[in-house]
Amino acid sequence: MKKVLFITLLLFMGLQMGCDAPEPRRPINKKKQYFLSQSAQRNKSRMANEQALFQNIRNDEPQREYQNSSKGFWYAIIEGEAVQKPLPIKGQEVVMRYRIEDLSGNVLYDEEQLGEVRFLVDQEDYLPALREAAKVLREGQKGIFLFPSYLCFGYQGDFEKIGSNQPLRFVIKLVSLSKFNS
Repeated sequence: MKKVLFITLLLFMGLQMGCDAPEPRRPINKKKQYFLSQSAQRNKSRMANEQALFQNIRNDEPQREYQNSSKGFWYAIIEGEAVQKPLPIKGQEVVMRYRIEDLSGNVLYDEEQLGEVRFLVDQEDYLPALREAAKVLREGQKGIFLFPSYLCFGYQGDFEKIGSNQPLRFVIKLVSLSKFNS
């Protein structure tokens, strides 16, 4: 009986010793943390520079009423009335025509080169700049959009006319809007 009690006690103590909480592992490579913090700082600096460029454009065009969006871009409606026409909502198909310019107004791609684009609002993976523009234009409206680089072609550019991290000016017209089918 003493042997059974002794073996049980040993097993119980062994289980107690093996159930210690695991010690968390610490990162071996601290350079990665440094790189990430530096990358975040560069992106914040880039965004501040792009917003300053947008401010200069808005100052140079006082006749236009630019509005700020929560996504970091600015836009001004230059054609079309806003009355009695709804804004596009998720699932509606929009048809747009647009051109892409640099911030100086030099045309990089015109409407003829780009053609019409057609996509479902908030349901298709399309250029973020166009997806966001579709949400603020009404059918028949045309607007000028100042987009930061992260909503356009990002750090890669398009390998042709659009450079790395280049903020762009889009002139976009919402040609048509389909009826909502739920």
